[in-house]
Amino acid sequence: MAAPPPSISLPELPILAFGTGGPPSTSSAPLPNQTSEALKDVIFGSIAGCIGKTIEYPFDTVKVRLQSQSLHSPVYSGPVDCFKQSIRADGVIRGLYRGISAPLVGAAVETSSLFFSYRIAQDVLLGTFYEGTAGRKALPMGALLTCGAISGAFTSLLLTPIELVKCQMQVPLEAGSARGSGALLIIGNVFRHHGMLGFWHGQLGTLIRETGGSAAWFGSYEGVSGLFQKYNGRGIASSGSSATLPAADRAPPPLPIYQQLLAGATAGVAYNFVFFPADTIKSRMQTEELGSIKPSIRASQSSTTGDTATKGSVTAALDGGQVPASQRQTFWSSGKSLWQQQGLRGMYRGCGITVGRAAPSSAFIFAVYEGLRGWWG
Repeated sequence: MAAPPPSISLPELPILAFGTGGPPSTSSAPLPNQTSEALKDVIFGSIAGCIGKTIEYPFDTVKVRLQSQSLHSPVYSGPVDCFKQSIRADGVIRGLYRGISAPLVGAAVETSSLFFSYRIAQDVLLGTFYEGTAGRKALPMGALLTCGAISGAFTSLLLTPIELVKCQMQVPLEAGSARGSGALLIIGNVFRHHGMLGFWHGQLGTLIRETGGSAAWFGSYEGVSGLFQKYNGRGIASSGSSATLPAADRAPPPLPIYQQLLAGATAGVAYNFVFFPADTIKSRMQTEELGSIKPSIRASQSSTTGDTATKGSVTAALDGGQVPASQRQTFWSSGKSLWQQQGLRGMYRGCGITVGRAAPSSAFIFAVYEGLRGWWG
């Protein structure tokens, strides 16, 4: 009888603890539950985003109206005047919170998407270029900036359609009027007159703002948090970064609430100031060029000017036809026109009020998100 073949024992392969930032391990412990982590990002990020949006929305309404008003015959002399006219016309709720439904959805989508994609980008870097790094908190600042830029680029694809509807709702139908269209009406008109791609009108501006802005947002928060951690003597790595996601990877104990608020406020200022011109151009594109979906304005203009081409555009819009691509402004042409007419001042119109509202909003977003992460892990 033949002897049985000798048994061959294969060496145990190391298992990379993806998402934990640790070196390869021979432990057979299960990988972190990525589905659970993603769900936390969505829920906690949505709650934080909605709270932040509620705080900042009146200032955002004023900013959009200042950015989109006529260059030659402006309706508002400044932020304070815009506040006064809006409240005088429709009161606080209707005048300053009109159209908040779409922005609340947008805030939930944006914030949850930013935190989710930021964590995923960190995990990818930890599993590739920084495989031997001991956790997210040990990533260098350059890697954190890259993760922030990636998260912003991904989020811009989800955010552009929502911001288009928001901008159309915030801008009055007529000069001096505060009566805008409803979200469903705007969505239907955009699809009917511009097709599916019409919802991504202004995408380049959103991409530039979100990519650079998110890098500055996360980078500023991580940097300032790292400085606070060092100041508090909590043994943060020499890179000066602190982990944002998830709570299990952060160096305990967490920062005091006032330091989290200060770090978040700094992040909000950095996000909005650096790439504000891109947001200005995007807002003008989404409120002026897509104004063709509001036939009452175009019809009144054609009747007073007698412009045959304009009448043709109105007729096409009323008939549900597509607006010709040649009549639509591009990001670069809109930016060039704005620069030639108003220069740097026009690019930063409404920047003061935007930065002012971004500081408390961003502070609460990070504080709420970090708090929820800390309480429920």
